[in-house]
Amino acid sequence: MREAAFVNKNKEKWQLFEDALYNKKVISPDKLSDLYVELTDDLSYAKTFYPNGNTVIYLNSIASAAHQKIYKTKKESKNRFVSFFKTEFPLMFYSYQKQLLIAFLVFAFFSICGAFSAATDIDFVRLILGDGYVNMTLENIENDDPMAVYKKANEVDMFIGITVNNIKVAMYAFVLGILFSVGTLYIMMQNGIMLGSFLYFFYDKGLFWESSRTIWIHGTIEISVIVIAGCAGLVLGNGLLFPKTYSRLESFKRSMKDGLKIMVSTIPFFIVAGFLEGFVTRHTEMPDWLAILIIAISLTLIIFYYVIYPIKVYKNQQIHE
Repeated sequence: MREAAFVNKNKEKWQLFEDALYNKKVISPDKLSDLYVELTDDLSYAKTFYPNGNTVIYLNSIASAAHQKIYKTKKESKNRFVSFFKTEFPLMFYSYQKQLLIAFLVFAFFSICGAFSAATDIDFVRLILGDGYVNMTLENIENDDPMAVYKKANEVDMFIGITVNNIKVAMYAFVLGILFSVGTLYIMMQNGIMLGSFLYFFYDKGLFWESSRTIWIHGTIEISVIVIAGCAGLVLGNGLLFPKTYSRLESFKRSMKDGLKIMVSTIPFFIVAGFLEGFVTRHTEMPDWLAILIIAISLTLIIFYYVIYPIKVYKNQQIHE
C-alpha cells in the first residue's frame, strides 16, 4: 500500500485519538484503549514500510504523548471506587450482554433438565445432592421443619462459609473459561442441574411454595451472580476463540481484564447473598409478603444493574460524544 493510501485509510481514527488526547473529547475507556492499540500497530506498520516518511514522525509524536499521559505518576482519584461501579463497569459491561444471555440460557436449560431428570428417575436427586443431604431433609420434613438446614449453623459462621463458597464457585466459572469457554459452560450445566433437581425434590414432597419462598430469599442474588460469573468466563474464553483484529495474546489479556472487572462487580452482591442466607433465610416464620418483597427487590436490583443500567450509561455516553 502506498503511503498516501495508508494515511487516507486511517486518518479519521488518528484524528479521533488526537481529539481525545489534546482536546479532551469524551470517549469510552474501551474505545480509547482500542484506538491506542491500533495507533501503535499503525506506527509499527509505518516504520516497516515507510521508514523515512512523515507518517512515522506524526504517529510517533502522538504515541509518545499518549504514553506520557498514561504512565506519568499521578494520584488515584478518591472517587475511583465509586466511578468504577457507577460508570466504568456498566459502560464496559454493555458490550457483553450477549455473553450474559448465553450464560443465563445455558443455566436455565440445564435447570429444566435437572428437574425433568429428577421427575423421571427417583434416584437422580440422591445422585446429584448426595444421600446425606436428602436423608437430612427428609428427616426435617418429618419434623415439620423442611427448611431447618438454614437454622443449624451460627449466623456469622454461616454467612462467612456461604460467602466464601459462593465466591469459589464463581471463580471456577470464570477461570475455567480459559478452556475456550467449555469449562464455564460445564459449571453452568453442573449448577443448573443441581438447582433443577433441588427444586423438583421439594415439589415432589408438596413443598414447592414453602421451599421457594425460603430459598429464593438468598438464592435470587446468589444464583444470578453465579450466572454473571459464567458471563465473565465466556468473555475470557471468547477472547481466546475470537481474537478479531488483535493477536491471540493481546485478545486474551483484554478479555482477562474485562472478565476480572465483571468478577469485581459481583463482590458486593456475594456479600449481600451471604448475609441474607446467614441471617435472614433462617427465619422461615416470616410472613409471605416480606419474603416476596425481599425476592422482588433482589431481582430488580440484579436486572437493573446488569441489564438496564449499562444500556442507560452507554446511551448517555453516546449523546456526549
